[in-house]
Amino acid sequence: MAAGAGAGGGLRPLAEDGSPAAPAYTVADLAGEIAAREREDAPRWVWASTARLYPRLLAAGVRVARCHDLELVENLLLGHAGRYGEPRSVRAASARLHGRPVPPDPPPSHEEASAQASLFGDDDTGERAAPHDDLAQIVEVHAAQRRAVAGLDGFALLAAAESAGSLVAAELGHDGLPWSAAEHDALLTELLGPRPSGGLRPRRLQELADRIGAAFGPRTHVNPDSPAQILKAFAAAGLPIPSTRAYVLKRVDHPAVPLLLEYKELARLHAAHGWAWLDTWVRGGRFRPEYVVGGVVSGRWATNGGGALQIPRVLRRAVVADPGWCLVVADAAQLEPRVLAALAGDRAFADAAAHGDLYAALSDAFRSDEATGGLSARAKAKLALLSAMYGGGTGEAVQLLGVLKSRFPDAFEYVEAAARAGERGRLVRSLLGRTCPPPSAGWRELTLTGDDERDPAEPTPDGARRPATAAQALRSRGRFTRNFVVQATAADWALALLGSLRRRLTALGPPRLVFFQHDEVIVHAPAELADAVTEAVRASSEEARTLLFGTTPVAFPMEIAVVDRYADAK
Repeated sequence: MAAGAGAGGGLRPLAEDGSPAAPAYTVADLAGEIAAREREDAPRWVWASTARLYPRLLAAGVRVARCHDLELVENLLLGHAGRYGEPRSVRAASARLHGRPVPPDPPPSHEEASAQASLFGDDDTGERAAPHDDLAQIVEVHAAQRRAVAGLDGFALLAAAESAGSLVAAELGHDGLPWSAAEHDALLTELLGPRPSGGLRPRRLQELADRIGAAFGPRTHVNPDSPAQILKAFAAAGLPIPSTRAYVLKRVDHPAVPLLLEYKELARLHAAHGWAWLDTWVRGGRFRPEYVVGGVVSGRWATNGGGALQIPRVLRRAVVADPGWCLVVADAAQLEPRVLAALAGDRAFADAAAHGDLYAALSDAFRSDEATGGLSARAKAKLALLSAMYGGGTGEAVQLLGVLKSRFPDAFEYVEAAARAGERGRLVRSLLGRTCPPPSAGWRELTLTGDDERDPAEPTPDGARRPATAAQALRSRGRFTRNFVVQATAADWALALLGSLRRRLTALGPPRLVFFQHDEVIVHAPAELADAVTEAVRASSEEARTLLFGTTPVAFPMEIAVVDRYADAK
């Protein structure tokens, strides 16, 4: 599909390998044609960008079952080739195919927005002189991507999952998370006092600010929003501290400390999710964020504002189902350790991961010191696993890693091999082929020369801060790649879960996916369908496991709660 002038566009049927199966044709009502074809045979739609095109279809009441997002797949292929960050548009991909200079990806512009408005008949300024998308380029880029994907083991599933995720992301933004503005306002009023006017602090914050100033004495003026003033006040009190971070403040014995900690927490809530956030992001009883598929290099999603992936626990009471409906909240338990168990093929580790509580199942390998106030065996198992995946190696973690290496050598070696590859500047991949970015030019310069004298504050060519030494740079890269192979595969699993669950919910009818956060989903459903949605979630988890890992004993249990409000789920 190519978006064209006015409300029209061009289409061309393709064979499964991407070759043309029939002549191209144009239509005056592209949205209407897509709806009709979707009802007839639900094809896989090949288009330039779901994020750019699908929201307009949703606004017109049109949903599609499947798509191939050319920009997202091009980005995956570029990453696999070690060309992370190169332009990924259809025009750029076509230029690469023909050996022409590659144009940069244009930023969103008013002209592009107008073109998409006119695509669906929202613009009365007349037809554009040329179509916005080039159908011939779309066809050739898709065919080239199909050939490239066919030669990479597992990549076809990755491309399909990433494209399915793009449909889910657009629908999440369109349908929105049920959100009670009244509950949110009541919560803010309870914690902060009435809504202030004219940019003033809320009453509770002002009270705390006054008490903080009084705690430091009448001669010391302290603005609690100014870290510099707080540091100066503590120094004047004979208590110099290096920063105003909470963990630093908690070590200081001064009457201002509990007031500052409370102020910081409430000020963060006011700034990030206060009344201004409510006015901006909640419309018609729904929170409608804009998700960015693959916004993080590991494949995790990001958002363009709104903080959908960081809803504070205290605000979850504002997420309320409609009358007669419920929220089915599902969370993948201990996802990343289970992914490691399935990836590594360590039989003993995989057998332990076949149980409901992975850390408890592993605890017999770790002696407990609870009687003397030490960590429990379960806590030791958790610390050892997290240290292995995230590169911890100090204190008790060193001994625990030794136990892990002895009892589960294949699992330990899997992440160690990824760390060694990273330290050598090599690329590592998820199970399906999602690829980490290559190290920066500054990293290569530092590690090749072994220059330990360089100022760590000196920026690298890509703008990042330099590690202080070559050894630190190597360790940092190793920690990144160690975790990447696990986290990126967990992201692959989550996408497979989303695609499977979306298909099952469509078959049920009214239920809608309304929230996704790494390993957690929320479905808004009529109360009478709660059991059916719960079963759909469990079946989707099992399908995702089978798609990625085949016949593995590793279980991927979903902790599911059916509630009226999100706060009651945990």
